[in-house]
Amino acid sequence: MALETLSEHRCFCGVQGYYRHASAVIGLPMKFGVFVPPQAAQGPVPVLFFLAGLTCTEETFAIKAGAQRVAAELGLMLVTPDTSPRDTGIEGASAAWDFGHGAGFYLDATQAPWAKHFRMESWITQELRECVLSSFAARADRVGVFGHSMGGHGALTLALRHPSLFQSVSALAPIAAPTQCPWGEKAFTGYLGDDRAAWAEHDATELVKAGRKVPPLLIDQGLADNFLAAQLHPHLFEAACKRAGQALTLRRHEGYDHGYFFIATFVEDHLRHHAQTLAAH
Repeated sequence: MALETLSEHRCFCGVQGYYRHASAVIGLPMKFGVFVPPQAAQGPVPVLFFLAGLTCTEETFAIKAGAQRVAAELGLMLVTPDTSPRDTGIEGASAAWDFGHGAGFYLDATQAPWAKHFRMESWITQELRECVLSSFAARADRVGVFGHSMGGHGALTLALRHPSLFQSVSALAPIAAPTQCPWGEKAFTGYLGDDRAAWAEHDATELVKAGRKVPPLLIDQGLADNFLAAQLHPHLFEAACKRAGQALTLRRHEGYDHGYFFIATFVEDHLRHHAQTLAAH
């Protein structure tokens, strides 16, 4: 699969790079970032996919989270996909910050005109995964996924829907019950139509209720997050996990909001969670 290098930067004795490839799944060029730790020079290393939130790009986490130092220490590769197709030509795709460009919600749309290009689930779980495994020194049997907000939703749902692909999972301030919040209702109506049974297949709380399981989860949530009450609903996911016997550590933090200062504070804990879980796999 042809890979175009957009830029590469020395970082904590590894390399932070940005790349683009012609995606057959999406039907458009797609961008992503990869941090390759120094240990990859000696052989394949575990790889973590980080799924970013609304309005973000492939650069946001790599620039703002400060994750490379710990990833270099632990020997973890970090992959940061863009959050949607770009330049789709779809009328109105850039009209709202919470739907369309920058807001792919990590699913495959079924409704016109979105279904042609908005196929983020297939891109990440199939094409991008294979691109990373074939182009970088990444271990196919040590793959984790985590994310923030919309990307936390994506990390949870993709892991629950594709348990054989991901051996470790975590999330920061995820949209944990999207069928019960305005962001999710807007996105799912637009991408999936009015059938709420189809929505449930992309809702982490509903997937856990239906019996899907993943390795032990770590979730961090700030209590000063202005989206907590209306959009995120971690308490619903927590209750579903308790009833289903899904192992979950949900940590609530006074004073922390929804942004990257919160992510930067707790990202080391998430990287260590993944390193420990993957090492035990």
